[in-house]
Amino acid sequence: MLIGLTGENCGGKGTIADYLGKKSFYYQSLSDVIRDELAAEGVEITREKLIAKGNQLREEFGAGGLAAKVINKLEPDKNYVIDSIRNPAEVEVLKKLKGFVLIAVRATPENRFERMKRRNREGDPKNLEEFVALESAEASNNDRAKQQVLACLDMADREIRNDGDVNAFHKSVDQLLSDLMQNLKRKRPSWDEYFLNIAKVVASRSNCMKRKVAAVIVKDKRIISTGYNGTPRGVRNCDEGGCPRCNSFAESGARLDECLCSHGEENAIVQASYHGISIREATLYCTLSPCLICTKMIINAGIKEVVFNKDYPLNDTASMLFQQAGISLRKYHL
Repeated sequence: MLIGLTGENCGGKGTIADYLGKKSFYYQSLSDVIRDELAAEGVEITREKLIAKGNQLREEFGAGGLAAKVINKLEPDKNYVIDSIRNPAEVEVLKKLKGFVLIAVRATPENRFERMKRRNREGDPKNLEEFVALESAEASNNDRAKQQVLACLDMADREIRNDGDVNAFHKSVDQLLSDLMQNLKRKRPSWDEYFLNIAKVVASRSNCMKRKVAAVIVKDKRIISTGYNGTPRGVRNCDEGGCPRCNSFAESGARLDECLCSHGEENAIVQASYHGISIREATLYCTLSPCLICTKMIINAGIKEVVFNKDYPLNDTASMLFQQAGISLRKYHL
């Protein structure tokens, strides 16, 4: 879940961010990007300098540049609250993210000015008229690179009012989370997708010069063995010159009798045997459909099902053998 916050000064964005932080949301702020830039330059951080630097960065990297920098910090397995969104281009960039919701945090000018007085920062407006005048300068702007808070508020997906006490405000946030949970449930990957994606990661360990292939053997939805293609244990790796055929980039299907690399399925089966693990009645997931040699090993190992992602060019005979042996062979395209 990605919750973005926009709103006028002292509306309560920081209060929401702190509250969501207690609920395991990770905090990111576009203003922190600007603070980091000022700190790197050794410049004292003030409100005026933050605004000026933010405008400069938007001119340099595009109006949505600050949002793009924050996106680079996000990890897919976490919930985030993203603060200090003040430009429509930033909203446009963030709305491309799946699950992003922009929240407008609103309160009356009188309430917001009272909060500003309580925080008592140097340089804050001294009366309501100055406060409203300062906000008007930041609320809209013809320069696309500068702050346009009113336009961001108009782009919000939801609005939360903060004119009461903090407990009422927290209840509004709780209701928001409850509503969002109903709409943002993500589809979990199927078991086929799950294990084939793991097989693709296993393939990244391959040392073969020609192609990276891997297999994962699964029983009762538990991985019991993995294997990727490459030269045998204790032999120089293929990508270090260990297999002359692969290093000469022989034509596909030619000089197979000279190849020193074992296939991913072969290594997964042998690895299970090496550790004394039975793979009878298991399912084998592989990034390519098995070759004829691996097919015979799979049949004799007692594997009951093979699920593959892409076709191996020389697999007609292998498919026939699987059919005769009564082994299920399925293609699942990621």
